[in-house]
Amino acid sequence: MTDRLNWRDARAPSLEDIEQLAAEAWERLPAHFREMCSDLVIRVEDFATDEVLNELGIESPFDLMGLYQGVSLDQRSISDLPRQPDMIFLYRRAILDYWTESEDTLGDIVAHVLVHEIGHHFGFSDEDMERIEASAKP
Repeated sequence: MTDRLNWRDARAPSLEDIEQLAAEAWERLPAHFREMCSDLVIRVEDFATDEVLNELGIESPFDLMGLYQGVSLDQRSISDLPRQPDMIFLYRRAILDYWTESEDTLGDIVAHVLVHEIGHHFGFSDEDMERIEASAKP
């Protein structure tokens, strides 16, 4: 019996691989939704910083797969001062850790985290995010 995959040569998905999966999920989102997110920056890092983890009261960096950083659209005011761009962070190592215990594909997990964090940008409910995520499925 031959291996379906040669595990001896396999490597963990890189930051670039996760970025590619996020870009593919982004492209599957409805165009009008992407247009509303035009100022949003998406970054992939291995882990959240210690400062972020402490601020959120999270002990293990493996417990945070994504983070929206900014002021959600439902909380903004026209009198707000100019600020840094809103950002979504996807944390590769936490995502990969979750993936190893999941029945979901890595692409589905990345899409889920991305949509969930974008939902925070808009102040959406979990139900809203589920509908958007369904539209991002291939």
